[in-house]
Amino acid sequence: MTRENAIVIMAKAPIPNQVKTRMIPSLDPGTVSSLYHNFLLDKIEQVKNIEAQAFIAYTPEAEFAFFQSIAPSGFNLIKQTGSDLGERLANISRSLFEQDFKKVLMLDSDSPDLPVEYIKKGLEKLDNCDVVIGPCEDGGYYLIGLSENQPLIFEGIPWSTSRVTELTMNRAKSSGLIVSLLEKWYDIDTIENLQRLKNKMYFSNNRKSSLLCKNTCRAIQKL
Repeated sequence: MTRENAIVIMAKAPIPNQVKTRMIPSLDPGTVSSLYHNFLLDKIEQVKNIEAQAFIAYTPEAEFAFFQSIAPSGFNLIKQTGSDLGERLANISRSLFEQDFKKVLMLDSDSPDLPVEYIKKGLEKLDNCDVVIGPCEDGGYYLIGLSENQPLIFEGIPWSTSRVTELTMNRAKSSGLIVSLLEKWYDIDTIENLQRLKNKMYFSNNRKSSLLCKNTCRAIQKL
């Protein structure tokens, strides 16, 4: 395991009416929270065989026992602290750089079919840049990685808007940082996004291939 690299899954506890709320009322809150639980399991599968120290950054603090129950051996748990996503990302990355990690990669938890190669490529790109971003099609990002502590790039960003990646890049470049972009991907926030994954499952089955997000696929089949 490469101690120099840290990979962090940014995770919420799958509590009904607190996760993936844009899928409600098309799906009931219990179904949505169960679906997100499976997103988390698949994100863990994406990360667990990568050469890095894996972390789950969890919230709320009271749900420590749940995250302890799903964290594989070798994963460390760290609680999220901060008033918004920017503060939480800044606090986590600062803490890990203070522990002498050389690269810190932070991932979303709602892109269950993200190719593992994208994550590995993010780590590789940090050999030659200060910031790496994996942009989502909706303007956010599924991944952000740093080669040193950069709290300013998380300040003043209007989170959950279509300009998150754009404004983060502008902030980084205005600070003189070298930014590298990965391929775009999509996260699953809406029923339309979920239908997209269902369609991929259908074509994958017809071609006798399989998607890697097995937990999410099983959950979708039960809907």
